[in-house]
Amino acid sequence: MELQNTVKEALNALYHHPDDAVRMQADRWLQDFQRIIDAWQVADNLLHDTASNQETLIFCSQTLRSKVQRDFEELPSEAFRSLRVSLTSLLKSLHKGPPKVRTQISLAVAALAVHVPAEDWGDGGIVNWIRDEMNTHPEFIPSFLELLRVLPEFVFLSQLALNVLAFDIILSVELEPAFTGSVTNVAPLDWLLNRMDKNSFSCNQEVFNYKIAVRPERRRSFENELASGMEIALNVLTACLNINELTEQALEAFASWLRLRHRIPPSALASHPLVLTALSSLNSDMLSEASVNVISELIHYTAVRHSDAVATQMPLIQVIVPRIMNLKAQLRDPSKDEEDVKAIARLFADMGDAYVELIATGSDESMLIVQALLEVASHPEFDIASMTFNFWHNLQIILIERNSYVAHGNEESIEAERARRLQKFRSSYESLVSLVSVKVGYPQDYSDLSREDQKDFKQTRYAVADVLIDAALVLGGDATLRILYMKLIEAVNTCGNNQHTDWRPAEAALYSIRAISDYVSITEGEVMPQIMSVLPKLPHQPQLLQTVCLIIGAYSKWLDAAPSGLSFLPSLIDILVTGMSISEDTAAAAALAFRHICDDCKKKLCGSLDGLFQIYQRAVIGEGPFKVSAEDSLHLVEALSMVITELPSENAKKALEALCLPVVAPLLDVINQGPLVLGQKPARELTVHIDRVANIFRHVNHPEAVADAVQRLWPIFKAIFDIRSWDMRTMESLCRACKNAVRTSKTLMGVTVGVMLEEIQGLYKQHQQPCFLYLSSEVIKGKPYVSIRDSVIVPRGPVITRILVAALTGALPSSRLETVTYALFALTRAYGVKALEWAKDSVSLIPINAVTDVEKSRFLQALSDAASGAAINALMIPIEELSEVCRRNRSVQEIVQGALRPLELNMVPVQ
Repeated sequence: MELQNTVKEALNALYHHPDDAVRMQADRWLQDFQRIIDAWQVADNLLHDTASNQETLIFCSQTLRSKVQRDFEELPSEAFRSLRVSLTSLLKSLHKGPPKVRTQISLAVAALAVHVPAEDWGDGGIVNWIRDEMNTHPEFIPSFLELLRVLPEFVFLSQLALNVLAFDIILSVELEPAFTGSVTNVAPLDWLLNRMDKNSFSCNQEVFNYKIAVRPERRRSFENELASGMEIALNVLTACLNINELTEQALEAFASWLRLRHRIPPSALASHPLVLTALSSLNSDMLSEASVNVISELIHYTAVRHSDAVATQMPLIQVIVPRIMNLKAQLRDPSKDEEDVKAIARLFADMGDAYVELIATGSDESMLIVQALLEVASHPEFDIASMTFNFWHNLQIILIERNSYVAHGNEESIEAERARRLQKFRSSYESLVSLVSVKVGYPQDYSDLSREDQKDFKQTRYAVADVLIDAALVLGGDATLRILYMKLIEAVNTCGNNQHTDWRPAEAALYSIRAISDYVSITEGEVMPQIMSVLPKLPHQPQLLQTVCLIIGAYSKWLDAAPSGLSFLPSLIDILVTGMSISEDTAAAAALAFRHICDDCKKKLCGSLDGLFQIYQRAVIGEGPFKVSAEDSLHLVEALSMVITELPSENAKKALEALCLPVVAPLLDVINQGPLVLGQKPARELTVHIDRVANIFRHVNHPEAVADAVQRLWPIFKAIFDIRSWDMRTMESLCRACKNAVRTSKTLMGVTVGVMLEEIQGLYKQHQQPCFLYLSSEVIKGKPYVSIRDSVIVPRGPVITRILVAALTGALPSSRLETVTYALFALTRAYGVKALEWAKDSVSLIPINAVTDVEKSRFLQALSDAASGAAINALMIPIEELSEVCRRNRSVQEIVQGALRPLELNMVPVQ
């Protein structure tokens, strides 16, 4: 009773106390309370207490739902029955209570069903049980309908989380032997989610936030239990259609059950009362949202990914498509509010995504759908127009890729069909270019937008750029360029070089032209010379100038290849110099463009090295009005390094000295002030210069010149190593510079490489900086040094593997899973049987109540397959499942981490 009163007092403080500090303290206490075992009984008691206020009911229902989902293993096995009775009682007693509370109780019951097999649940499983409860207690049907709705969503969201994570890891990880690879900087998960239709995540957000702590086998069994109860569930929902007040709820539940894909024959669904009700209710104001959800799920249900499935799905498709096409006029109906139009647009977008294989055939019927999707793409609201973007991308892939045409037989037939389809869709993609390119223009009030809104606008531009690339792949880059050039000319005629005229249309056209730069041929001679002639005439308005700088960099390959390219370079470099002086954003764009120009036109620029050096020195030293940041100055370092690479060896050494001088001078100045000053300097004041040296050594491809430079600079490096070896940030920067030098100069570093190895091996014994090990492996990874490498790794192998397994199972956030997996697979491939033994020893430490022997053996088999060179996509499921099992709740995670933690390590939390 005392704890119950404390909970109520804490909730009162959280919601009503005027002092922020008191509210924060109450919030922390309540979070800690939810983790203790007494929370079960306290939350249950307060939910059954008729005197509890709404705040208490909401908090306790969330607590009980969370406990069932995450901490069910805390309870003795015999507690299940009494818990089910209590939750059922709450579902009934609160059926007219706050909707949020009712939803939480429904989620708790559903989570309980995931934990408990059907044979233990009794009554033939939860679906039968729900039906019987509804028959016995008709007054509580709405509560049990909500429970019926949330049941399938646990299965759907578990599959989604697994599939997205596996896809992210497959894209992210590059496996190379013996730690020579690296994880890419691409964020595949972000790319995937941007490409996916946002409406596919229309499921209950509550479920997504709280994954149920059960083993993967039990989750799969639960899915099968629901599948076997599908007919009963749909019969219950059909019966509810007879009660008008329940129709909308029944349709929402039906949409949820449809996510259990392909459990009902499409021919049966085509005439099913639930489907017919949803279709007939599309124009009903009361039922439109539920109807749209059902029809959307039916579209996904009938998705056709290969021709063999068409006949099976056609009965249902023929029912759905005409009903949706009848809604096309409503896209332009001014009486419809934005939400109604968005719902209709969603159906068209879903139809395009699901039937893209059929649409790609170019039949007359499919072109009607394409016209409707162009109508959606033309909508002024970007959130509506962008619903079609996924379709245009997928259609482009089908039209372009040869695999789409293999059924047409010989090469001649394949090319003929491909040409026919490309011609069929040509006008659609031309219209698309005109429709979407106007959506990237800066809004008039851009400077007044919040930071979040400005970020959203940039995301809009990225999305449109992707669509323009899709169009360029279908139409050809040169043809797409001609469409966009006409928009540029129209805008320039309006803009001129007057600073006060509207620059936005010209900037939008240039942004679009930049987006397709990789697809415009370097031999294009009709439009590109005219564009390059226009650029110097444009006003230096900051956003416009930024885009002009970026377009110069984007077309650097064209400038190198075009006969007239050299004549444009002086005026274009002048634009870049101006850009470096206007604002930080224009300076960043100009520095990046400068790098691209020097990379692709380096042969043309070798004779202009003195002028380039003046720009470089002003930017690096920070002279005059230049606004190039330290990070962006690395682009100029790389730019000059690439030009120097084109010089003859006898000239490269002197040029490299000149390149290093303004970078090394500040470091030498600090060192000359003595060890005390060097030791007290903020890391950033050192790494800004060291990072530039690292880039020089990476991009000046003259091994002998770099080896000579390293020998001259080694005293400076050694002074920093000796004084700052405790400083991880500085050491990582300096090790990166040394690594690049070793890679570029190869075997020419002579005695310096031995001195370097001796230095970092000695420092590692004192400070255990990971970058020292990495640099050591870089120095000695060549064949002559394998034995030295092994002397570094093998003695530490068991501890390294144990740490990696700990990281995989909860010591690091699950977002780091791909990085850990890469390291573990790389270690396994490098050391084979030894690494497998290390892994076996590590997982054997995990108690059997946390991870079963079967789960351990699956994990070890995946590592064994990795050692044998198996493809990564075949190995991800057991890796991810071990991680999931060990993270399923806090108690298990603590048990696993306690077992794996090496005694000699002090573990610290990682943000």
